[in-house]
Amino acid sequence: MKQSYHEASARKRLLGVLDPDSFVELLPPQARVTSPHLPALDLPVAFDDGVVVGAGALNGRRVLAASEEGEFMGGAVGEVHGAKLTGLLERAVAQKPDAVLLLLESGGVRLHEANAGLIAVSEIMRALLAARAAGVVVIALIGGTYGCFGGMGIVAKCCDVVIMSEEGRLGMSGPEVIETAHGVEEFDARDRALVWRTVGGKHRYLLGDADDLVEDDIAAFRAAAIRALDAARPPTLDNLLAEHAFLAQRLHLFGTCRDALDIWRALGLKTAESVALLDTAGFLEAAEKIRLRG
Repeated sequence: MKQSYHEASARKRLLGVLDPDSFVELLPPQARVTSPHLPALDLPVAFDDGVVVGAGALNGRRVLAASEEGEFMGGAVGEVHGAKLTGLLERAVAQKPDAVLLLLESGGVRLHEANAGLIAVSEIMRALLAARAAGVVVIALIGGTYGCFGGMGIVAKCCDVVIMSEEGRLGMSGPEVIETAHGVEEFDARDRALVWRTVGGKHRYLLGDADDLVEDDIAAFRAAAIRALDAARPPTLDNLLAEHAFLAQRLHLFGTCRDALDIWRALGLKTAESVALLDTAGFLEAAEKIRLRG
């Protein structure tokens, strides 16, 4: 039976993606490593500070893994949360596992710990790039309720591979943040169709921001992570230059588009409105010939 990735907790996702009985948690809840800032604001803490980190196996290969818990402050990054992710990536540099899996679900930086959270995100990015430079593949999985926004949206795009479901969302600023800053005329956060066709998994896949699109199923995410690890290649300067050229091409093609529907039509989807109605298999078939990276 399928198990929804979207509805699962951080631990359930992680245990389902990794090989059975292979996960060993670092700094588990019983270690009681909690935020030093939240009690001062009379706010509740979580004994894992909203992120699970540890070591395990993926199809028999040695990996380190982290999974953010959206149900605690929307997966937002604070000092301890960020330190756990940074420490895991620094461990990857030292231990050279086959990969690091990041199961991301975050609204960005925790406003209650703004300065500490911002510093933490920069440290995560630095550690992630150091891990990649050391030859460790870093794979992001995105399909949770709260999406992946803010600093963690940048972290996701620093990874070697991004795997999403249609239900996943990826962006810099979340819809509510854009509406608050620039008004509902700029972005109506209550328009769910607009939200998903702007930052949702299908749109990100068509634009080339996501490397694989899977059904909302933990087993499907696991299979995609295995495929990504099997196909992984070390980063090179040529790859980096190709990525810059790709982004320049995208800006040239879509710089004047006002809506994702305009982008889909420019890509060659004559009935762009039908994209939202397609299941994952049907969408991938339709997208095969027109996806930007294709």
